[in-house]
Amino acid sequence: MSKRDQAYRATTMGPNGMITTPHYLASQAGMNVLQNGGNAIEAAIAAASTISVVYPHMNSIGGDNFWLIYNAKTKKVEALNSSGRSGEHCSISFYKEKGYNKIPTRGYLSANTVPGAVAGWDEAYRYAKNNLNCTYSWKDLLQAAIRYAKNGFAVTPSQEHWTNVNINEEDREFRYLHRFDEFKKTFLKSNGSLYKKGDLMKQPDLANTLETIASCGSKAFYEGEIAENIVCDLQENGGLLTLNDFKNHRSSWVDPISVNYRGYTAYNLPPNTQGMASLSILNILNNFDFQTIEEGSKEYYHLLIEATKLAFKDRDQWLTDPDFVDIPLEDLLSKSHGMELAQQINRSFSNEMAKQLDPKGDTVWFGVVDQEGNAVSFIQSIYHDFGSGIIPKQTGILLQNRGSFFSLDEHDVNRLEPNKRTFHTLNPAMLLKDNDPYLVYGTMGGEGQPQTQAALVTKIVDYQFDVQAAIEAPRWLYGRTWGESSNSLKVESRVPKETIQALENLGHDIEVVGEFTDVMGHAGAILIDDHNVKRGGADPRGDGAALGY
Repeated sequence: MSKRDQAYRATTMGPNGMITTPHYLASQAGMNVLQNGGNAIEAAIAAASTISVVYPHMNSIGGDNFWLIYNAKTKKVEALNSSGRSGEHCSISFYKEKGYNKIPTRGYLSANTVPGAVAGWDEAYRYAKNNLNCTYSWKDLLQAAIRYAKNGFAVTPSQEHWTNVNINEEDREFRYLHRFDEFKKTFLKSNGSLYKKGDLMKQPDLANTLETIASCGSKAFYEGEIAENIVCDLQENGGLLTLNDFKNHRSSWVDPISVNYRGYTAYNLPPNTQGMASLSILNILNNFDFQTIEEGSKEYYHLLIEATKLAFKDRDQWLTDPDFVDIPLEDLLSKSHGMELAQQINRSFSNEMAKQLDPKGDTVWFGVVDQEGNAVSFIQSIYHDFGSGIIPKQTGILLQNRGSFFSLDEHDVNRLEPNKRTFHTLNPAMLLKDNDPYLVYGTMGGEGQPQTQAALVTKIVDYQFDVQAAIEAPRWLYGRTWGESSNSLKVESRVPKETIQALENLGHDIEVVGEFTDVMGHAGAILIDDHNVKRGGADPRGDGAALGY
């Protein structure tokens, strides 16, 4: 068996529908919808609401989400941006007057953007009702999530690990989250001890919130008692969001962006997401003949890493809310610019990247394809593990800290301004072949998302890897991690020692990590083959499953 087919798990195959998520209960919730006649968007809402309950360290209804939707009837890719904007009272001067040179990473002042997740579910559901064959009511789609919040779910090893990290590291800027009473009440047992893997965890406040949303719609989150409880708690503790901020939130249908890759069309989300960087990497790699480069060789890793650095340089110069800056996307993703960047890659040594990359980004990505051929690539996040750490009283809602990514430097392209969407690492992806979905793919992992997306595409398109084998293959991550002041190249220990040594000889600062570490993110993919069989894979680095029927 060649490494193109070698995997610890089998690729899941199904002729009708497929879903892959990083938590098996979310996969089951979505598959239940598909098997009972639901479409890809309905299945995605069931999965998204469920995973916001059972994988709380990675995402929440207090976060944001983004959608790529393929409509099989129109053969068009639609893109939905449901990220929240900063509050109307948010300003650089507010933080500077309090003595901050950067926005706090945790706490009430980090929760300065409106959560867009619930609005995203609602907007996608409206689209499905108007454009697809819908069989489920809004209320029914949230029942699995409500059931797990009310009756409990088994804690995963991942949740146990990240809870332990966040209460035992005595760093009040990043960790020590049990200093927040509602966090302690929600994520620790009544005696203050840690939930262990397999323990049953219930979230009664969140169950009540979800029941209200199920009965009254998303409007209840943004204009009703839920919004009032969130805003009251924030403002009592010095927070910035107002009822007006919640009432004015709108999700946005945007034009997806794309580049050609080896005859396929790669789609992603435009700014304020870093989808431009994911596509730029592919646009650069288009200029190299991978038939002459061995997969997994030093040349392979070196090219993808150097392409990443160049794509990130463009990204960091331009990426923010496009309502505030005119971003030259057409030029940045042009074939000629991709060629210019490719010519800057030196195959003999590694270029240094001046900017220190952000070390974190806890997120969930999942994909769905239904029997009619509709497809969804979806991503939802609270930014850091457990987001801001803030849960407003009586809501059970863990609020994101995505707004802490805004800069307090007035000259920075991503500077904080009122009613602005920040630079977002989230970017779901899709690859089309002859105007039909070929690969629905993505991952969590902040800076790692464009890198892992490039790994999946090159392994599947250029080297004909099986889906599951491509997901499981040794991965790398260029960037920094908590507590480090400089970028390094982290590679999983399954990369051969001689390859690691060769990369070091090229000037890469190598850090060898575990065989399958979630530092690399939880990736997933669904491939639709020439016989219309869906082939799904889930990452062993996470707690997910690919299910088909």
